[in-house]
Amino acid sequence: MRLSDTQRLIAPKSAPLNDFARLMRKLHVDGPLLVGLLLICGLGLFVLYSAVGESNRLLMNQVVRLGVAFVAMLIVAQLPPGFLRRWTPWGYMLGLLLLVLVLFKGEVGQGARRWLDIGIRFQPSEAMKLGVPMMAAWFLHDRQIPPKLGHIAIIAVMIVVPTILIARQPDLGTSLLIAASGIIVIILAGMSFRLIVGLGIAAIPGALVLWNFMKDYQKQRVLTLLDPDSDPLGAGYNIIQSKIAIGSGGTFGKGWTNGSQAQLEFLPERDTDFIFAVLGEEFGLLGALTLLVLYMFVIARGLYIAVQAHDTYSRLLAGSISLTFMVYVFVNTAMVTGLVPVVGVPLPLVSFGGTSMVTLMAGFGILMSIHSHRKLLPH
Repeated sequence: MRLSDTQRLIAPKSAPLNDFARLMRKLHVDGPLLVGLLLICGLGLFVLYSAVGESNRLLMNQVVRLGVAFVAMLIVAQLPPGFLRRWTPWGYMLGLLLLVLVLFKGEVGQGARRWLDIGIRFQPSEAMKLGVPMMAAWFLHDRQIPPKLGHIAIIAVMIVVPTILIARQPDLGTSLLIAASGIIVIILAGMSFRLIVGLGIAAIPGALVLWNFMKDYQKQRVLTLLDPDSDPLGAGYNIIQSKIAIGSGGTFGKGWTNGSQAQLEFLPERDTDFIFAVLGEEFGLLGALTLLVLYMFVIARGLYIAVQAHDTYSRLLAGSISLTFMVYVFVNTAMVTGLVPVVGVPLPLVSFGGTSMVTLMAGFGILMSIHSHRKLLPH
């Protein structure tokens, strides 16, 4: 009788939690991953509110975009990995077609032709951030692992074609990130260390060739990285102001909306590419580390999902999405702190934006789908 009384006391308290857990399973949502994403987005909204000059209108625009992104994540999470695998080649070909249309029919903005307007204005290059790793994983699904040299060559073509199309827009930053997402799939498939070293050595003369095809402003960004003070009011201005903002934040920061570099508009692109500098100035080292820890948690959860996946396609795709997300975080934070050239890569889930955010959340929807459907797959 005493045990029965205890159970009656506990049951009402635990029932809501059990109901919530059942709802998450029914929606194919991974709880830890969702919590990590919500915390990043929540912190991002605080920083963005300051970065956009305390504009409620722009903040609400971002909230709406986040809402659309989370809906996209939930929709994709319902699609079984087998369904995604079957439709991957068609999605990849559609992505290539849209990239070709951009070159001829795309809208020009900020000196680049990157957008299509079909009632909704979007960047097709963003979709290829998922299309390329999905295609590489699809190709390796039923083939020998580690891949043979011939298979690697075929995947390289799958990577190079969209990379070149995007680089011609021009959008060098996105093209390099998309290439990285495909290369990560090959590495995860077990490419030999000797081959990795060989390709790394071969990349040196390749970089020299790439230098000759780069535009003048892209070359200037690389040269500015080596010596920002050589042009403090021109090409080096962004990096110099970003470093001043981060350094002046100290350990605890100047306080929310109190950053002089951001509020007095010394810091350029403070709501997009350089929003990490706003975080560093107003929340200090502790704020920056908090965001990085949240990023690492999401990445670690994604890699855990990859390890738990039951087939090659899901394993390679989940691993690539997780590690590519890490590359995005590294490139932006390294760019803002002057470790790599400025390449126009936003801070994931924090910077003001639309298409990029929807693509990222769709990728996390794929991770949730892989994790929630893993028990339905054959061992």
